[in-house]
Amino acid sequence: MAVVEVTVIPLGTKTPSISEYVARALDVLREEKDIKYELTSTGTIIEGDLDKVLNLAKKMHESVFDEGVSRVITIIRVDDRRDKQLSIKGKLKSVKKKLGKSFN
Repeated sequence: MAVVEVTVIPLGTKTPSISEYVARALDVLREEKDIKYELTSTGTIIEGDLDKVLNLAKKMHESVFDEGVSRVITIIRVDDRRDKQLSIKGKLKSVKKKLGKSFN
């Protein structure tokens, strides 16, 4: 299982706000079954089979074009381990454990 961060950036929109386009890209994830994801302030983290997640990232990218945008930049960062299972919560838990009680 992989943990993938996807950031979709539409260019040439009428306003500097892009939340409308981010919402369209998230609709792609909301339609999927058995996909865990977490929206952050600068991207979306998706957990799942690498092939499936990369296909979803492509669909997210295309969904922004469907909103009339002429150019879209999508950044994809993949964390894929073969020695043990990865999860969004597991990665956070590992870091928090190392931070100890000083982390809120």
